Amino acid sequence: MASIAKELVSRVETTVTTVKEKIASHISLFTLSDEKITELIYETHVHADESFDEDSLFVVVENILKRATQIIDKVVQGSNVHVDNVDEKYPKIDLNVPLCTIKSVGSELSCKPPGEEIAHKTALSILQKLSTYTWEAKSVLTLAAFASDFGEFWHLASLYNSDHLAKQLAILKKVPQLIKPVELQKRRLAILEVSNLIKTVVRVISIFDEFEKLSANDPKDIPELPAALNHLPVDVYWTIVTIAAISTKISILLSDEPDKPHDLAPYSQKIHYVLNKLNLHLTISRKQLVEAEAFRKIRKLFSYSSTEVLEIIKALIFTKDTVQTLIDGSTNRTVSIETLRKKNTLLFFSSLDITDDDIALLKPVYDTTKKEKNYTIVWVPVVEQWTDELRKKFDALRPKIPWYIVQQFTTVVGIKYIKEVWQFKGKPTLVVLSPQGKVENTNAIHLIKSWGLKAFPFDSKIKEEKIIFFIGGKDTELIQNISKKVTTLQNDPVFKDKGIEYVWVGKSAQGGEDSSIVAKFWGGIESLFVNKAKTQDIDLITKDIQKLLAYKNESAWTVISRGSTVITTGHGSTILKVLDEVEKSKEVVKVSGIEKVIVEQQQIVTRTQTFRYCSHIDIPISAGKVPDSLKCPECPRTMESYISYKVELSQWPVTLLGYIWKLGEQGKPSLLNKPIFGPHGTSWPVLHAWGTRKFAYESMLSHSWLTQWPVVFGVLEPWRTSFYLGEVSILPAISDAILWKAGAADCEMWDGHCHSF
Repeated sequence: MASIAKELVSRVETTVTTVKEKIASHISLFTLSDEKITELIYETHVHADESFDEDSLFVVVENILKRATQIIDKVVQGSNVHVDNVDEKYPKIDLNVPLCTIKSVGSELSCKPPGEEIAHKTALSILQKLSTYTWEAKSVLTLAAFASDFGEFWHLASLYNSDHLAKQLAILKKVPQLIKPVELQKRRLAILEVSNLIKTVVRVISIFDEFEKLSANDPKDIPELPAALNHLPVDVYWTIVTIAAISTKISILLSDEPDKPHDLAPYSQKIHYVLNKLNLHLTISRKQLVEAEAFRKIRKLFSYSSTEVLEIIKALIFTKDTVQTLIDGSTNRTVSIETLRKKNTLLFFSSLDITDDDIALLKPVYDTTKKEKNYTIVWVPVVEQWTDELRKKFDALRPKIPWYIVQQFTTVVGIKYIKEVWQFKGKPTLVVLSPQGKVENTNAIHLIKSWGLKAFPFDSKIKEEKIIFFIGGKDTELIQNISKKVTTLQNDPVFKDKGIEYVWVGKSAQGGEDSSIVAKFWGGIESLFVNKAKTQDIDLITKDIQKLLAYKNESAWTVISRGSTVITTGHGSTILKVLDEVEKSKEVVKVSGIEKVIVEQQQIVTRTQTFRYCSHIDIPISAGKVPDSLKCPECPRTMESYISYKVELSQWPVTLLGYIWKLGEQGKPSLLNKPIFGPHGTSWPVLHAWGTRKFAYESMLSHSWLTQWPVVFGVLEPWRTSFYLGEVSILPAISDAILWKAGAADCEMWDGHCHSF
């Protein structure tokens, strides 16, 4: 008994082990990762040293399958398709077909039982046979092997009733079993499923061929292509697996068990996924190639000493297939592109996010072009991918623009040149071209903003060549002290005839606050900086502009000019001391002039200061091409550059980043007494709401003055973290948008904890 029991246990253990081995060896095809598939298929691949004319073979195979599927449509669906009228490509007459290889692959596809594991093993076996061919060739040869049998079957079906030999051959192929009216009706959906899946496989392999042709180009022209080519082996694998599954389905339909289950749906879903992905790669690759070719063409046109501006505009905007017309915004009528011939053309590039202010900025220029007949403006909307929503947006903008408009709902062909050479980054850009195709200015917007702004309330004073003190900043008390000092000089007999004036930037003519003036002022200064900084040589004027930009977020700043000529710029507290010294130097002013005295006194004050202001310049990337490096306007050192990400608080509360809310028991929001110090000496308070998260959120919404504060915190986690006094809740945030990251040595300390962010 003991020996029987022992033998029984041994048999059970053997059975369990066998089952485990079978389970372990089972391949779950559709859960295989791309990495695992790559590992498996590369074991079958060696250096591709065998070749044939795969393009011509694919043409033959495509013609066979196209006719075969057309016959299916005619026989199965009764459609009036004339097979003789099928559009075919013409292969080479002397094509050398690797027949034995095709037959060998065909034997692997024949009469295989259903199952995804079988399809997987069949694919690996075929890949092993084709180990010395390229990946594209593997797919073409497999499809050729399938097409040889599939095409013959449906050719015999089409001749069954008219050709005696075909009828006998059809019997060997079991054609009658499938084309009998009763069988056709029963198997109709299955046959159509096979036909449609074959068409998809053909489209996939045709894209492989497209990639092969595209790979002959310079890789730099098509940065999208390497990703597609790197994934090609896996896509070829899925193509061969699908062909194997289709072959098995056909074998089942011709067998004695035509209803035997073999679901093609998973294969169809997978190969359609592959097709969609490949189509996306192909679309992007073609677009990149067109843009690269357009880039070279445009660059070549600009290299000529004289090129008709119209030819450059055509190369920049239109493809060969697009209708080359414009819309006259003033009449809403279509006009020929020839209208621009021999004209000084101002190309106004922008996204569809232009504002009424952007349009108004060019209105005076447009009015001038109506008088000067040899000048014209053309709006070129730059859109990467048009949608119905964007078309509606374009239609809403069109009536606002009186000059010429390019209306084409395709990507501007010269977008690569426009972005890389003219530094277009979405913001309005005005490129000026002469009638001879010479670029007069890569972005005249900066000049228009700098010298053509009509919003400043000091135009008349500039024309009068007076000495003007432009004063601005956030420290009202310091600004008022400077204003009082300037007023004192104005009333002093020695300075009275010097024509001294001052303008408080941010104050309206009525004396109230006007934030729009500040925005336009800094917009103009930034534009002037970009315009002046196109060369690496920094003259005195550019240094003053740099210094002024560095003071943008300081407590107070001053620009002193004689008319439109800048005398100097400085921090508010420095200029206040300078004015004190100027007032004491009346006799020197009488001899040397006030301008020289101001400059000399500023140099003295700066030298004697025990501290220096750290220069910090913010220029939006979207403003255009900015220098790769800058010298500090205060010292000879090169300034460090940082990339910062800004979240507009106007989008509050969805994109709020970084206000911290302490959860506690009290129900009243309060400001932390100790401010958080940001970069370059700036500081911001942090609002705390003691109470529930819901209360904190609602309280924050109720404080409109929060929008005056910049966002300072990067987010460690989207919702919760614990780096301040225990548990802290951070409201909805963008975790990858970090404005400023402090080092451990720079962070603030509360209760002995370091709050770096």
